[in-house]
Amino acid sequence: MLRPMASPMPLGFYTVAIATVMVSALQLGIIAASDRNEVALLIVPAFALQLIVGIACIAGRDAIAATLMSSFAGTWLADSLFYLFGQPGRSSAQAVFFFTFTVFVVMLAVVARPKAALFAVLVVAVPRFLVSGVAAATGNADVSKAAGALGFVLAAVAMYTAFALLLEDVRGHTVLPVGRRGPARDAIEGTIDSQLRGYEHMAGVRRTL
Repeated sequence: MLRPMASPMPLGFYTVAIATVMVSALQLGIIAASDRNEVALLIVPAFALQLIVGIACIAGRDAIAATLMSSFAGTWLADSLFYLFGQPGRSSAQAVFFFTFTVFVVMLAVVARPKAALFAVLVVAVPRFLVSGVAAATGNADVSKAAGALGFVLAAVAMYTAFALLLEDVRGHTVLPVGRRGPARDAIEGTIDSQLRGYEHMAGVRRTL
């Protein structure tokens, strides 16, 4: 049985874009440091939305998107809690968190290469989280601003991707290029036979995970 389901990815990427803009604006000083608590409260909904998207991706049998969106949900929750209860400036714990997450994003990017739009978001996310880790490790304001600038680049790529996927879902064909290859391209341009190929080996159909 094929279950009708709208793509959750546009919502996921829009959430990434909006929450990243809030965090980057704080890092760049566009939002005053005294408003950290307000930023924390504003990105809490991003945690909830991203988690919903991750669960929807699991139901849609997209392990890469599910892993990415669920892990991003965790970063928004971590950011909100840190802004609410942590102290600004140098933080070894936050640095370790960002460095570890950077390694995870690199590994996810390697797996996601056929999905060019998702790959582009991950490629931009790597330096953004890496520089955020350096900023947390050193407490250097200029490095933090560099991380904020990279965050705006990430937000722009995520916004474009969300818009392209939303147009594609509404119109039923690719409108703006997203650079799909291989199975990702077959998912949009392939036949029903190509979509069902190997279905018997998928999680939930085979006996064990």
